Amino acid sequence: MVPLINNAGRTLRWFVEDVWAQFGDDHTRPGVPLLPSERKHADGTAARVGDETLRSALARVAAAHLPDWPEVVTPHVLRHFCASQLYLGGMDLIAIQATLGHAWIATTMTYVHVPGTHIEDAWIAGQQRAAARLKGLLP
Repeated sequence: MVPLINNAGRTLRWFVEDVWAQFGDDHTRPGVPLLPSERKHADGTAARVGDETLRSALARVAAAHLPDWPEVVTPHVLRHFCASQLYLGGMDLIAIQATLGHAWIATTMTYVHVPGTHIEDAWIAGQQRAAARLKGLLP
């Protein structure tokens, strides 16, 4: 499951409608790869892009746009970052677990990294909500 945020849906639609067909595979075939390789199976259907191709492309992009972090940005680190941002943005752990495809909530909890002030910030926010609810009740 991939959440389509920041107009990613529009980019994906463009890719499927305008680029994907250029690989010459039947996009209605069950199991057809979304990211096809230029390599073909024996029956002529497109193979999936390999993990190493994706990793090396990510490394090139990180080197170009994040020169201080070229070895730090990996697919695994992006999963941690995404999980943390979703949590800090208000998504609950069960939804993040489903998004990441984890069998156990404990695994998801290890993916979510929060700032050191998270507990204090949550406490203050809770106190402010409680004060707002009581505001009209007090004389």
